[in-house]
Formats: sequence, C-alpha cells, structure tokens
Amino acid sequence: MTSRPIDTSRPHSARMYDYYLGGKDSYPVDEEAAKRVISMVPEIRTVARANRSFMHRASLLLAQRGISQFLDIGTGIPTPPNLHQVVQGVNPSAKVVYVDNDPVVLRHAEALLRSTKEGQTRYVEADVRDPKEIIQGAKEILDFNEPIALSLVALLHFVPDEDNPDSIVNELLESIAPGSYIVLSHVTGDFDPAGWKKAVDLYRQSGVPAQVRSRREVSRFFTGLDLVEPGVQVVTQWHPDSDEVLSGDQVSLYVGVAQKT
Repeated sequence: MTSRPIDTSRPHSARMYDYYLGGKDSYPVDEEAAKRVISMVPEIRTVARANRSFMHRASLLLAQRGISQFLDIGTGIPTPPNLHQVVQGVNPSAKVVYVDNDPVVLRHAEALLRSTKEGQTRYVEADVRDPKEIIQGAKEILDFNEPIALSLVALLHFVPDEDNPDSIVNELLESIAPGSYIVLSHVTGDFDPAGWKKAVDLYRQSGVPAQVRSRREVSRFFTGLDLVEPGVQVVTQWHPDSDEVLSGDQVSLYVGVAQKT
C-alpha cells in the first residue's frame, strides 16, 4: 500500500465521525468543525453510535444467513469491533474487503488486516465515485459469482445528487451476484430540517460534500430489491438490541437491508 500525505488543513468526514464516536484520530481542524456541527445538531453523537450498532447488527444477521463475503465501502477509521471481527466470529473463513480514500484510514489498515487464520481481510484505497476501481480491487479476494454483502453505511450522505449516487449504487449492485445483499444507512433531515440544513452547509463550506435525504429518497436506493423486514426504518427501530426504541427525532438516520434476487 502507498501512503499519501494527510491533509490537516481542512476537515475530513471520517475523522469528524471518529470524533463523534469519542475516538482520538482527529485533528484540530476536524474537532473544530465537529464541535460546530454538534452545536447545530446535538444528536449527531447519538446518530454515530446508533449507526455503528446498526452495522454490527446487520453484519451479524447476514453472516448468520450464510453470507461469507463482505465489501465495506467508506470504512472510516477503525473502531473495534470492526466488521471483519463481527462476521468472522460467526464464520472464521469469511472474506472482507474494506474500501476508503482517506490516508488516515490507510495508516490504520494494518490493524484491519489482522484476520482469522481461515479468513481474509483486505484494504482497497479508492473513492466511491469510482465503482469500477472498487470492483477491480475487491475481485482480488472476493468471488463476484457468489453472494456478497455490499455495505454502504453512513456513506451516501457524502455523495450529493450532482455526483449521481443512484448510478453508483446501481453499478455496484449490477456487479454482484443474485443472493447478495446491500446494507445501507443514511442521515435524514426529516425530523430537524433547520438543524441539518445548517450542518450540511457547514460540511460543504469545509470542502466536504454532503446531502441529507428523506425516507422516500433513501428508499429509492433499494428499488428492485427485496427488503429485509422491517424495511427502511429509523435506525433504532431496525432489529433493536433492547426494548428501548428511540424516536426518529432523536436519531435522524434511516437504515435498511435488502437482497438482490
């Protein structure tokens, strides 16, 4: 793997997300921007934690359903347990490819590559806006003739409409075999339009493309697929870990899992 210099002159979404989670791999520029976002939407730390929990629940569900290949795009800075630790706990021979384009994530990649003896874990440096490069890199260890779990967790709200996210998702889905799944989460402004508009404006002013979407807009990414019950829902209402279900205005994140048939 080659290493690009880390740009600490402006915020990066992965490092801001790490700050929301309480991590220590952000820089002052990221922390300043993250604090400003928190002042606009105080729930964003809850959103980040709930999103992380969703990734664990969805990955575990698919591993239990027999999926043994995972392609995680927009991995972000590692926060154990990572996806490969979750799924290889069910199936030690599971294969996982992580994809991100941030050099800070690249610096942590060696930790991600510590897999089980039976399984494989690989890191691909690529941008979601170049699905062909992602697919090419993933094919080095994943068999695209067999089902794959495509993970787009907390990613597409950083792909605004001008970058044609529908086309990106469709190209990725077309590359994977029938029986594959897509796992997706996406921030919404449905419950606090004013707060999230300010947050999106701040991201964009900082050079980070961002766009929140409604439930209807998030649902369109699942067009033509078979949604796993309960469909597209607020994150804490999707196979919750406990009896406590927070309301949508507390966790502005829609999630869903669907199968390609």
